[in-house]
Amino acid sequence: MTRISASKLKEHIGKQVKLQGWLHNLRRLGQVNFLLLRDRTGLAQAVLGKEDLAPLENLQTETVLEICGVVAEAPPAPSGVELHDVKVEVITPVAEILPFELNKPDVAATLPVFLDHATVGHRHPRRRAILRLAAGVADGFRRTLNAAGFIEIFSPKIVASATESGANVFQIDYFGQPAYLAQSPQFYKQIMVGVFEKVYEVGPVFRAEPHSTTRHLSEYVSLDVEMGFIEDHFTVMDCLTGVVGGILAHISERCAGELEMLEVKLPLVGETIPWVYFPDAQQLIYKREGIDARGEPDLAPEHERALGEWAREEFGSDFVYVTGYPTAKRPFYTHPDPDDPTYSNSFDLLFRGVELATGGQRLHLYADYLAAAEKARLPQETCAAYLECFKYGMPPHGGFAIGLERFVMQLLGLENLRWAALFPRDLTRLTP
Repeated sequence: MTRISASKLKEHIGKQVKLQGWLHNLRRLGQVNFLLLRDRTGLAQAVLGKEDLAPLENLQTETVLEICGVVAEAPPAPSGVELHDVKVEVITPVAEILPFELNKPDVAATLPVFLDHATVGHRHPRRRAILRLAAGVADGFRRTLNAAGFIEIFSPKIVASATESGANVFQIDYFGQPAYLAQSPQFYKQIMVGVFEKVYEVGPVFRAEPHSTTRHLSEYVSLDVEMGFIEDHFTVMDCLTGVVGGILAHISERCAGELEMLEVKLPLVGETIPWVYFPDAQQLIYKREGIDARGEPDLAPEHERALGEWAREEFGSDFVYVTGYPTAKRPFYTHPDPDDPTYSNSFDLLFRGVELATGGQRLHLYADYLAAAEKARLPQETCAAYLECFKYGMPPHGGFAIGLERFVMQLLGLENLRWAALFPRDLTRLTP
């Protein structure tokens, strides 16, 4: 017999089938016993007689099994069907007790304990649902941009210089030369605008910032976009709004089971998302919360939360843009506001009160780059290859980056970004 998946059992009622997977649970009730087998598609229930239990003696859950039996209707079973006349064969026995149970509705482990044993913990159905949802977000990102004529690129992650001003980098020894892990694909995606006009990338980025918070990691997955021939940063914001809407529509269709299991209520995204100018946002926060952040170059987490609540109350939106951050706070390649160069043509997108994406319009004239690099005290030799493309004609362009794990964290209401990561890296964790 050819192996079938648990999700296909309903298509084989009355037939003998073969399943392979992990022993998820075994309820020993005497003469009639119930075995739950888990594979990549879900759970399958098998009914065993007392005499059928012999191969499972002294074995623990997560033992890898092959079971053969006849499919019968059974409404109380996980998929409405179950296997009768079952033969059990052990493929890989497990004798050790697991660090925590995987057959309960939730993982009963603290975050540090779970992360210590994440190699096994990710097998839990809810953990698998979170990881599938993250994959769905990335897939929706790709599909939305592919449909809009964007090209996916794959940029180097070992670079000769830092790409983001104001952020620390991980230095490595590159065959005797100093090199760094890329903080973003920023330079490369800008360069490729000169090739394809519209590009995107899904890949890891590395930040050696000494954060120990619930919303920062030293390595995360960045969903990056860059596009040419824009009017200004509002063109980029329109693109981001469409991308977020496309992602949510995609996971609503393709990840319905995961969303139901995780009890997720998806936010609504219209054709536009409300926005507020940075100085006005500071004034709004002052009037609303009594927090005087006027004159500060950035928003603190409590400011973002306040703006998220305001957007929800005022517009019924889980999303809000903050535009026009001070130029001094943004990377050197950010285009200043032509009407007031103190502020920039940049933005952050807040999702339920947390920064989800950052973006804006970039400089595109070579002379402007030379002046900006000199002002930022960047040695030209370290970014000469990057600057070369601007000598030979670059259109007005801009882009943005979404943090995948942060998107999932906010979507699910997780208390810590690490719950949204596969194997998180932070100040203290380098394994597993």
